[in-house]
Amino acid sequence: MGHWIVVPILLPAVMAALIVLAVRHDIVLQRIFSITATVALVAVTLSLVIFANNNNPEMYALGDWPAPFGIVIVLDRLSAMMIFLTSILGLGVILFASSEWDKRGQHFHALFQFQLMGVNGAFLTGDVFNLFVFFEVLLIASYGLMLHGAGAERLKAGMQYIVINLTGSSLFLVGVGMIYAVTGTLNMADLAVQVPLVAAGDAALLRAGALILLLVFCVKAALVPVHFWLPGTYANAPAPVAALFAIMTKVGAYSILRVYSLGFGENAGDMAWLAQPYILPAAIVTLAIGMIGVLAAKRLNGLIAFSVIGSMGTLLISIALFTPESISAGLYYLLHSTFAGAALFLIGDLVASRRGQYGDRLNTAPVFHQSGLLAVLFFIAAIAMAGMPPLSGFIGKLLILDAARDSAFGVWIWAVILVTSLMGIVGFGRAGSVLFWKSASVEGVIEVEGTNWPVLPIIAACGMLGALVVLTVFAAPITDYLQGTAAQLFDTTDYIRAVLGEIPATQPGQ
Repeated sequence: MGHWIVVPILLPAVMAALIVLAVRHDIVLQRIFSITATVALVAVTLSLVIFANNNNPEMYALGDWPAPFGIVIVLDRLSAMMIFLTSILGLGVILFASSEWDKRGQHFHALFQFQLMGVNGAFLTGDVFNLFVFFEVLLIASYGLMLHGAGAERLKAGMQYIVINLTGSSLFLVGVGMIYAVTGTLNMADLAVQVPLVAAGDAALLRAGALILLLVFCVKAALVPVHFWLPGTYANAPAPVAALFAIMTKVGAYSILRVYSLGFGENAGDMAWLAQPYILPAAIVTLAIGMIGVLAAKRLNGLIAFSVIGSMGTLLISIALFTPESISAGLYYLLHSTFAGAALFLIGDLVASRRGQYGDRLNTAPVFHQSGLLAVLFFIAAIAMAGMPPLSGFIGKLLILDAARDSAFGVWIWAVILVTSLMGIVGFGRAGSVLFWKSASVEGVIEVEGTNWPVLPIIAACGMLGALVVLTVFAAPITDYLQGTAAQLFDTTDYIRAVLGEIPATQPGQ
């Protein structure tokens, strides 16, 4: 694919700069530029998915510096899927925001494009240090997006979010420094070669660095016990921003999957599957806490935020098993949970904006305009997130349960997933009945000016639900792609050869 591999990073970066320098005073032109760039990004990433499906991993060396010394971008099946997912999600978000949300603060579209640049860069980079760099790009953009529109509660949640992530960034540098001190490299492919060769006397330092890095990724993925920043942040973020943040936790999950299957996978000797014993119990507790939060939530946005925590617990349970079957199942659930979470945040905002003074509080109130349509949309999104048939959440959980049958923790995984699924059904059922059914018996109609048939927000919300339908209808070919992706993750030969040109004979198993 040549230079096309780097386009998902360069396109939003150039567009963000162009918006700031040329059209920052014209919101209509900003929308046109931003939507056009995002549509183009969808087309480019789709072509990269098709290419990755038919070819081995391919490297792009920035500045033509050879690996492992230069900065490399690597396209394989997993990274291609993730950037395509980001572009589809981004298109829905930008359509929703271009209705009115982008007027509530300054530079929304520029920050949005920088966010896409950082997320795509994190998915494509083949270097741990540059993973840190792209983390910082996406986090800096997310700080501005989180505070878009101001408000006391948003400012408080935003400051907590900033402090937590700055602390995580500091730990990231510490972990990276320790790994580099021992291995002499931060290139992921080269780490796969060097980690098995680390002297016994340096193994403790390498393990400590890898575990510090794991802690940072767990913060990004909102894994217990470092999940506490997410409910307040997501519940108080602007709706399109919260929907875009549905991919942010997936960056943490992706980083765990990429680093600890490549650098610390089955060929890592004593460091093999280093992350597994820490992730699995934490993921089980994360799922339980998330669904308890769904049951206890008093506001719709809080309920959705806790459901995102629960979905991350389910995803990381699957990842923590580190088998080809569990990884392919987890990747399917990753796609599902991203669209389901985004759809719920968008629909939740449409509901809250029509309830006037009642907002997103889970209490009875008079009916509001378009309550019938929004009840249908909420019902579809809720059964998807709870994992009820026939939508993709049900299929994803079935795949994970099937992958966990032979695990030593299989009984625990089955029990927790089944019980928490019931809790999710009850929690979402309670919210839906209060917002739509019980409220129908209250006299009067809530009148809120400017909320009649907003075309773009409805299209965006329906688009996210449409993606869930696509995942359901085309589950067979999608899982075929994901099984190939999981197989490619476990057979690191092609990845290492694409980056380093050849696999050193000293690597175990070669």
